[in-house]
Amino acid sequence: MVLTDIATRSYNHGWRLDPIVRSLLDTDFYKLLMLQMIRHLHPDVEVTFSVLNRTRTVRLAEFIDEAELRAQLDHARTVRFGKKELIWLAGNSFYGKERMFAPDFIAWLADFQLPPYELRTVDGQYELRFAGPWTHTMMWEIPALCIINELRSRTALRNHDRFELDVTYARAKARLWDKVERLKQLPDLVLSDFGTRRRHGHLWQRWCVEALKEGLGDRFIGTSNVLLAMDADLEAIGTNAHELPMVAAALSRDDAELATAPYRVLEEWRQHYAGNLLIVLPDAFGTTAFLAGAPDWVADWTGFRPDSAPPIEGGEQIIAWWEQHGVDPRTKLLIFSDGMDVDSIERTYRHFNGRVRMSFGWGTNLTNDFRGCDPHGGAGLEPISLVCKVTSANGHPAVKLSDNPAKATGDPAEIQRYLRVFGEAGRVASEVVV
Repeated sequence: MVLTDIATRSYNHGWRLDPIVRSLLDTDFYKLLMLQMIRHLHPDVEVTFSVLNRTRTVRLAEFIDEAELRAQLDHARTVRFGKKELIWLAGNSFYGKERMFAPDFIAWLADFQLPPYELRTVDGQYELRFAGPWTHTMMWEIPALCIINELRSRTALRNHDRFELDVTYARAKARLWDKVERLKQLPDLVLSDFGTRRRHGHLWQRWCVEALKEGLGDRFIGTSNVLLAMDADLEAIGTNAHELPMVAAALSRDDAELATAPYRVLEEWRQHYAGNLLIVLPDAFGTTAFLAGAPDWVADWTGFRPDSAPPIEGGEQIIAWWEQHGVDPRTKLLIFSDGMDVDSIERTYRHFNGRVRMSFGWGTNLTNDFRGCDPHGGAGLEPISLVCKVTSANGHPAVKLSDNPAKATGDPAEIQRYLRVFGEAGRVASEVVV
């Protein structure tokens, strides 16, 4: 992969539109895995996704120009999967499996187009929604977040001269390399890039991936970004996301079905995938509730990805559950990925080393850590907590409770209903930074 001089590229934004989304493969791998399953099992479900800015102090509509945002969204709708990309998806092995994606799915992708969007401004924030078939709206999540985050970065850097841009990126590179040097001291570390959704920019993510390849060698096992995996000859990493249990719950006809929704989703996943793709994401409605009701066969899965609970507390809770089911945790995998940075990676690694297999998904703090790097100062380059979540399915409101109430999303009345069904045990509020 040839690395671009990012400072020069940032300075030379002289053309009419510098597209942020240039490929539909510029997305997270789990979107394609979920899409294949959804198309097979739920092709007629209508789902709305909405972009939510949890950092309310940052008024995006007062910072990012609406015409620029619309131009980037409109351009993304013109992008199609390329022939080379589809050949790679069809012929590559993923997680040791040949032909992960069925021929009819690959053929369907050839005509795929992102659906229309709805955009308006409310109280200094953008309300951005994607409504339509689940098979199409779900694919807006990553491009939409990438577009907004990169437009914010470009706006913050717009008045920087060539020298100031050089200094900004030099500081950010040094900052990341210091982190890599620390992580090199952890001998059994296994780490992947999970930083697509809230990256500073697509070129910067490429630089970060190359830095990890150089610094960590084979301990850097891949990236969630499918395009980067293809271009850099890396493993594409990812399994499933919260949207699966959220939609299943929203479509439940009564409280009894609601309570079993997380496990029905896992059954569907098991129909399609196996091996290291059998990773449980337990926190959509609270990890404590999930573990309390989980069928015994969940203990046979490869591992868990504790997401919104503090990593050590969440990991200990899952290890205790495995031990209660007669499973040796040393044979299982924990994937830590929520807001991780070098300090929390080191702390979590040392706490669990030798007790369980571990992998770390390094996200926003890998691909968007420019804190203190801008010669102009200010907070314009600091990352924000921007998400794109399911808000309805077939007209029914969707909810995420999370282990952290600060991350809960959904209609307040529905949230109360879900709390009655799943309970509040184990949910502890903490500040959401990224």
